[in-house]
Amino acid sequence: MKAKRWQGSLFYLLILVAVVALAFSFLPISKGPEEVDFYTFVDKAKRGEIDTIQQQGNKLVGVRGDEKVTEASFVGTTKELMDTLTEAGITLGEGGVKFIVNAGGFDWGGILISFIPLVLFGALLFFLFRSARGANTQAFNFAKSRARLASGDKPTITFEDVAGVDEAKGELEEVVEFLRSPEKFLALGARIPRGILLVGPPGCGKTLIAKATAGQAGVPFYSISGSEFVEMFVGVGASRVRDLFDQAKRNAPCIVFVDEIDAVGRHRGAGLGGGHDEREQTLNQILVEMDGFDSSTNVIVLAATNRPDILDPALLRPGRFDRHVVIDQPDIKGRKAILEVHAKGKPLAKEADLEVIAKQTPGFSGADLANLINEAAILAARHDRKDIGLTELEDSIDRVIAGPEKKGRVINNKEKALIAYHETGHALASKMLPNADPVHKISIVARGMMGGWTRFLPTEDRHLWTHAQFEDILTVTLAGRAAEEIAFGEVTTGAQNDLEKATSVARKMVTEYGMSKKLGPRTFGKRDELVFLGREIHEQRNYSEKVAEEIDEEVHALIQHAYHTARRILTENKERLKLVAERLLDKETIEEAEFEALLKEPVPSAELQATPAS
Repeated sequence: MKAKRWQGSLFYLLILVAVVALAFSFLPISKGPEEVDFYTFVDKAKRGEIDTIQQQGNKLVGVRGDEKVTEASFVGTTKELMDTLTEAGITLGEGGVKFIVNAGGFDWGGILISFIPLVLFGALLFFLFRSARGANTQAFNFAKSRARLASGDKPTITFEDVAGVDEAKGELEEVVEFLRSPEKFLALGARIPRGILLVGPPGCGKTLIAKATAGQAGVPFYSISGSEFVEMFVGVGASRVRDLFDQAKRNAPCIVFVDEIDAVGRHRGAGLGGGHDEREQTLNQILVEMDGFDSSTNVIVLAATNRPDILDPALLRPGRFDRHVVIDQPDIKGRKAILEVHAKGKPLAKEADLEVIAKQTPGFSGADLANLINEAAILAARHDRKDIGLTELEDSIDRVIAGPEKKGRVINNKEKALIAYHETGHALASKMLPNADPVHKISIVARGMMGGWTRFLPTEDRHLWTHAQFEDILTVTLAGRAAEEIAFGEVTTGAQNDLEKATSVARKMVTEYGMSKKLGPRTFGKRDELVFLGREIHEQRNYSEKVAEEIDEEVHALIQHAYHTARRILTENKERLKLVAERLLDKETIEEAEFEALLKEPVPSAELQATPAS
């Protein structure tokens, strides 16, 4: 590395010197001796303007002091020149003009100025040709695989480092067992799956479990991203695929892991314009290589994607990616195990119960939980603590969900009161409804784009939802707007996100979940997507205009019913609404225990009065 850096510096230095030498060669030369004819030269010597005469071949140089003042030409021998000067009345030698013969002299300055640019350009051309030869050598390596090889001798990651995906680990343990003792399966005529596709949302540990599989088996692990196959040059991707599988076969048993395989594995024939692009050639080569494995080749291909719906069917058929392992969001047990893995080596306080944190983080992926622990450690260091407490862990949850606090945001008293009543409306409606989640924290401290927020704590992980649960979700979502209307007699733009969420839930209840009594158990609308782009482009309507009006009516009825329910609950508890909102204005954040205590306090039966504007 140092040698290459030194050569590069020398190359640029040569360029600089060559440019400077060229510039000097084209600059006007400073004024030299005056050129005169021979007779004028003799007159100058007679008048004493020349102290020394130098003969350099056919050139005469007149010197006065240390400066060359004049030049002339003379054709003849030195004796003829001396005789001519003597006859002209010039005394040579002591007491007269000094005469020096220098017939063999060279103008070294002129020679240097003439030849240095040529030498420098020669050196520059040498470096250029050498670089071109190196680039030509790299061109032969251009089609080589870019896969990174991890030796299986000293595994850094094993199944002990992976938590929250026990089912996936169970599926991959068979792969480990096959790589360790293939004769056990071959004796029964069994064939291990040639390819295993890891499917799951981002951050759930697909890459991690692939590395752990290789580490557990103790075999070499080739890792490459799908996008690294494809280049702008035709045929490079297919060549890299061939080289990768050739390396894998030479180092069998081993595991080849292709991350984000949807970069090259999308449906063929879906290119814009119908062209057969470089990506499809790469996919074809992958199909050929995977199908070309014989039963005795101990090479297993693992691939990861979060878009299995856009992969080419030929890639998913038996004989290629035989087995699909789904790695989903972890449940509460899995979240606790993941938190324990990432908390290893970090000092946790006694009150820092990871099970409590696991309950507060439904929907968090493994990457989110790792970020949560890291944010908590940063907050503890910021607070000059020696360990990580429960407060830092809970604050880091808020940072991951909503962003950092913005205590410096200036909000006038009217807006602050609006936010307080809005968030209290969410919390109070949730407390009064049987199917809503318990309230964990209410805050009017701005975070990210939110002026305030209410965090709920689900009692369990849910996979199925009922009509009654959706109705309570709609009511709690719209309770913030209802509280604003009850307290101030007007509504604000603060409920925009709530309205979007409520409309989306209500429309899904009608069009996707069949929860409309009027329209019955039926779905409406077929969503089309452009495979090449991998995204939904529009919804195909498979229903009439009359049904569309009925869908709108049903969605409107669900939202109106939920809004009226929220208004009724908050109107019946408007004294309690005022009490909690005023406490929230005073403290800015209310925890679950304090909120429960406020609901048990007696309140005066007075009319609700809004906080005056500033």
